[in-house]
Amino acid sequence: MSAEDSVRQALGLVRDSGLFRRLLDLVRETANALGRKPVLMEVCGSHTWAISHAGIRDLLKDRLSLVSGPGCPVCVTSAGDISRMVGLSRFPGVIVATYGDMMRVPSKCGSLEESRAAGNEVVMVYSAMDAVTLARENPGREVVFLGVGFETTAPGSAIALKAARSWEIGNFSIYSAHKVMPPILRKILSMDELRIDGLILPGHVSAVTGKRYFEFIGEEFHVPAVISGFEPCDILYAILRLLQKMLKGDYAVENAYPRVVSEEGNIRAQDLINEVFEPSPSTWRGIGELPESGLALRSAFSQFDASKKLPLEPLSEEAEPPGCDCRYILSGLKAPEDCRLFGKVCTPVHPVGPCMVSSEGSCRAHYTFGR
Repeated sequence: MSAEDSVRQALGLVRDSGLFRRLLDLVRETANALGRKPVLMEVCGSHTWAISHAGIRDLLKDRLSLVSGPGCPVCVTSAGDISRMVGLSRFPGVIVATYGDMMRVPSKCGSLEESRAAGNEVVMVYSAMDAVTLARENPGREVVFLGVGFETTAPGSAIALKAARSWEIGNFSIYSAHKVMPPILRKILSMDELRIDGLILPGHVSAVTGKRYFEFIGEEFHVPAVISGFEPCDILYAILRLLQKMLKGDYAVENAYPRVVSEEGNIRAQDLINEVFEPSPSTWRGIGELPESGLALRSAFSQFDASKKLPLEPLSEEAEPPGCDCRYILSGLKAPEDCRLFGKVCTPVHPVGPCMVSSEGSCRAHYTFGR
């Protein structure tokens, strides 16, 4: 058995401290062989949390730079969308159902948490189907579910919409702020001011989409990419494979998370997304509008579209809070510590920008584990 096969086999022991040390040494040796300090980006908020929690960024800072990309769903939701969501909660007779991370994201209209404190009904749910149940239990109220997240959460929203249609629940709707990964990755890799040498790809998204979904990265941009799991050894192994691929000039996408991710992905989940949603323009916080980077409801489900069902203000992008650098942090152009508000005015208790709100946000992870 080769050394590489031994490492692959040992990855099952993801909490083995000896394996962690061996992988760390291999990463350092391989980074030295490159002769320069490469820049690697993780594009998943769960990876950002795991990297900070395990101290991987600090352990390798003398050999390589790890920067965080736009992989936190709450963080990339535009300020304009957040304001509309808060506006939804203020309509008479409306119950807004949302995942917990959305509650404290600030906007010019305040936050959902502040709206609830003012007497409006904002309910935290654990799934889109919980929102459908809420609608069944409150037939005289309009229940609006805030659909936020990437390809990982979109199938759950699709299931809820199909259930609402099948059960003829007329008081249920979704405000879709769902987004998809390829357009934002193309945008990041095309930025002249940012040089990315390799991508750590999200395991959760890849479980739905499959490995082939990301093959464009190597084909179009000649940048290596590795799909990774979330344990510290998973991440170190993904970094090791990225460095080894750089040395060889190998740009093919690699699946280093085969216990969860397949070549084709979850076909049923993909079919659900395609049945209910269609590609649409979407605005990303700090980056702007990207064509076909969002998911809008297809015409067959338009009666459940909250943006059509309720008289919302037109969507417009808003300026970031003064001094907040979330727009640069989400693109990898700045680290959280580069923001003059970080850890001073902006903390998890009193967040100024969304990157300090969600546990998957770069600022929150750096604040919690890096200080």
